[in-house]
Amino acid sequence: MKINEVRELTTAELKEKLYSLKEQLFELRRKKAVGALEKPEDVIGVRKDIARINLVLRERELASK
Repeated sequence: MKINEVRELTTAELKEKLYSLKEQLFELRRKKAVGALEKPEDVIGVRKDIARINLVLRERELASK
């Protein structure tokens, strides 16, 4: 997910996406612990997407003040 795509979403959509990404990250970490994770780089990608969403949410929070 690119930053431009994240900025196009509404705040409610971003919060929903953030929740689903956190669930996905949990599942990836669980698979990694068990040894069933095929692509370890997926964890990094999900973490970066979470960071992008948090960045945009924070930007919007500061802009509204």
